[in-house]
Amino acid sequence: MQLIFIRKVILKSILFFFATTSLPGQTNFSKQIAKGVYFYFGDEVQRKPANCVWIIFKDYVLVIDANYPWGAKEIITEIKKTTDRPIRFVFNTHYHHDHSFGNCVFADSRATIISTEETAREMKTVGQKEWDQRSGYSGGNMEGYKREFPSLVFENKMVFDDGEQRVELIKMGPAHTGGDGVAWLPKEKILITGDLFVNGNPWGNNVGDPDVNYEGWFKVLDTLAGWDPLIVVPGHGNPGNTENLTEQRLYLSDMYEQVHKGIKAGKSKEELVKEIDLSKHPVYGSNKTSIERSIRQMYNILHK
Repeated sequence: MQLIFIRKVILKSILFFFATTSLPGQTNFSKQIAKGVYFYFGDEVQRKPANCVWIIFKDYVLVIDANYPWGAKEIITEIKKTTDRPIRFVFNTHYHHDHSFGNCVFADSRATIISTEETAREMKTVGQKEWDQRSGYSGGNMEGYKREFPSLVFENKMVFDDGEQRVELIKMGPAHTGGDGVAWLPKEKILITGDLFVNGNPWGNNVGDPDVNYEGWFKVLDTLAGWDPLIVVPGHGNPGNTENLTEQRLYLSDMYEQVHKGIKAGKSKEELVKEIDLSKHPVYGSNKTSIERSIRQMYNILHK
């Protein structure tokens, strides 16, 4: 009972900190969330949208997600404020531009890029389409930056453990993308999800990517919630907990069920965009642009 009480107190303190300090437009925001574990708050307004986490091992640093190049440069600056150990590894949770275009900056610092085997393949196929339009995707000038692919890949799981820190990189896709991977810190019960989970993001929660697998995504969210993490770091937005993972699941499944029902009733895509009500999910359903984009893409995928 005492351990449960302490856990709840720690969690409330951490979530209160982020709820009261992480604001849209804020830059240079990073915070220690456990011993040797740091969180960087991604900022859409400043075109550095993806969250990042780094873990300090005895001899090196492991980074989770690379952001855009200018975001990567800022993240490296933040890391240097916390340690003088070298950045040796960067894990891409998935291939998307806002999580991987910054790979080149980390590689220039002699870091090895890691991903699942499937993510590495996606970077060279669907990810290449993003790179071909790189400034269009990033919203910033990508001239002078080069493509950097993962050189260390794994099929299902890779573990980093130096006796003090342990990080498990685990393949969970297909879900949000085919190769989705998460980082799990079992001792601290910290989960870093990439875009499998988005929490309280003021710029919305787009769940309509072209290569999405909704049935797989439902199963992944159920699995991750079953791990009962103390802190869940999303791809975008504020850190949350197991309850927030469940809320993401409810938002996604509610949209899925309404779109599926509408298709069976013979309704058009635009009719569903106008009619579908997600107001019971205020944290995820408040951004109209993201909702409409998601409904349209979900319709395209299900209407086959």
